[in-house]
Amino acid sequence: MPPLSFAEARALVIDKVRHSRRLPAVESVDLAAADGRVLAADVEADRDYPPLDRSVRDGFAVRAADVPGTLTVVGEVRAGERFSGVVKAGQAVEVMTGAPVPDGADAVVMVEHVRVAAGSVTVDQPVARGQNMSPRGGDAVTGGVVLRAGRLIGFPEVAVLATVGLSRVPVYRRPRVAVLATGDEILDIESKPLAHQIRDSNAWSLAVQVRRAGGEPVVLPTARDSAGETAHAIAAGLQADLLLISGGVSAGKYDLVESVLAELGAEFYFDRVRVQPGQPLVFGRAQGTFFFGLPGNPASTMVCFEVFARAAVELLGGWAQPRLPLTEAALTREFRHAPGLTRFLPAALSPDGSVVTPVAWSGSGDVMALARANAFLVAEPDKPVYAAGERIRVLMR
Repeated sequence: MPPLSFAEARALVIDKVRHSRRLPAVESVDLAAADGRVLAADVEADRDYPPLDRSVRDGFAVRAADVPGTLTVVGEVRAGERFSGVVKAGQAVEVMTGAPVPDGADAVVMVEHVRVAAGSVTVDQPVARGQNMSPRGGDAVTGGVVLRAGRLIGFPEVAVLATVGLSRVPVYRRPRVAVLATGDEILDIESKPLAHQIRDSNAWSLAVQVRRAGGEPVVLPTARDSAGETAHAIAAGLQADLLLISGGVSAGKYDLVESVLAELGAEFYFDRVRVQPGQPLVFGRAQGTFFFGLPGNPASTMVCFEVFARAAVELLGGWAQPRLPLTEAALTREFRHAPGLTRFLPAALSPDGSVVTPVAWSGSGDVMALARANAFLVAEPDKPVYAAGERIRVLMR
């Protein structure tokens, strides 16, 4: 298959998963546990919000037609109370922020803009009807949808759910994502490796990335470089909602993943993407389960998950739209790269997000450099040179 561009590959992942997925099962959780979950049903307002005209300033409720002028103060109302009377011509009621606007009044004058005397208030400037008021139903009307299914729940959404009285929230079940590392050189992290061996870091980092994307990681035992063991491990992984395979997807003699998947009846959508790190990236479907064959080097695994596999996890979890947290920042120094590939390279983004500095690294196996970085530069394939101060896209981590 011809290699795809970054944009083509990501669009293909989203299209295939979105149009082939079945929405996950729905479960109900306490509101306190809803943060980070995906809403499984539209939420409607149980009444008008606000339920009556409300003052948004401390001041005086008046009839706009009566000012400028001096008005008689006939009462006071604060949040949590209602004024029992009606504001008539020549009258005003002192109101606090959040208090209901009394019947008869159609505007609020800020306390800073009046002169108060014993029993009266003078307003020197005209006011518009509705000034400093939040009208009934201005935020939401009874039965109106305030949150759509597929929305990721964060603290603003929790506030809305609490406002409309939902103590139990319908959410989608998190997708189960199998994580499979392959390779004879891979050891358990508690092992003492020889010089030609490495401890497994990819399965652990992928598990964190899956969890952050809203999935439930299921880490499988490492598969050695034999067709039988690889086939057995992949078959087990295909029982999950998504399978992530780390390593074994290049063109080497012992890179067995693609051939094993083919024997399991896999359909391949692409097997190479014009990105670095991560060119030998496989995406397809076997036995009804989507899979990614991720390159084995840690940076390749991390980047390919973030820009491709994360979208699949989010869609399988019921998200309406997957995220790609890209921003722009100014380079602190000149940056060069070879054209032809979209490159995602470790970088340090300033705390305010205004400037970014490339982080020196020795290649896609340099996990120490990745830990020194907090973002990735996104170098465009047709732009080999960026000047100091020039803005560049940044993938936030």
